[in-house]
Amino acid sequence: MFLQIGSFAQRRALNMPEHDEKKYYFGITFGLNFSQYRIKYTNSFVETDTFMRIQPRWTPGFNLGLMANLRLTSFIDLRFIPSLSFAEKRMSFTMAPDSTSDRSIESIYMHLPFQLKFKSDRIRNFRFYGMLGGKLDFDLAANARSRRTDEWLKVKPMDVGYELGVGFEFYYPNFIFSPEIKLSQGLNNQLFRDQSIQLTNAIEEINTRMFVISIHLEG
Repeated sequence: MFLQIGSFAQRRALNMPEHDEKKYYFGITFGLNFSQYRIKYTNSFVETDTFMRIQPRWTPGFNLGLMANLRLTSFIDLRFIPSLSFAEKRMSFTMAPDSTSDRSIESIYMHLPFQLKFKSDRIRNFRFYGMLGGKLDFDLAANARSRRTDEWLKVKPMDVGYELGVGFEFYYPNFIFSPEIKLSQGLNNQLFRDQSIQLTNAIEEINTRMFVISIHLEG
């Protein structure tokens, strides 16, 4: 009976009670991403028969990064999460007559987001939050200035955009385990126009879109 009472009290113990008073803290983050290009087509794509279909595909990748969290109020934090995102965007396109190809572009993003985190009240060792923010991405593998003759699409290195997400915080005795899912949407046109590349003439604009499932470990 005493063992059961002790076990129940341990489950109900408030972990890291002083954490909510910290002005700032740090952590690490890692996660799985799924990314693709959103495409706006040119008039020539409709008017000509060179390409019958251009279809972007979702492709997995992963993220690794650090976190800095600044407490603004009891319910709002400011977060900076510099990270590296290893992503791949795949396209499937069909050229007449029914010649189908799959191509992909690999990206290594230096991801620099600033986010506002809106927290709920803490319920024992649990909390829910939502977040929104802006981001700056620099693609270390962008091929806009490449002189290779076998490039099938060229993309620019810089992008800005916005992020929306939700997450949960589970308080343990020595750390916070925080799963999160977010949408990261790029706003800049990433297409580098090179008239020597046939696919470029069919596409007016491409934007990046990424869904990220992350695990934050916070101290």
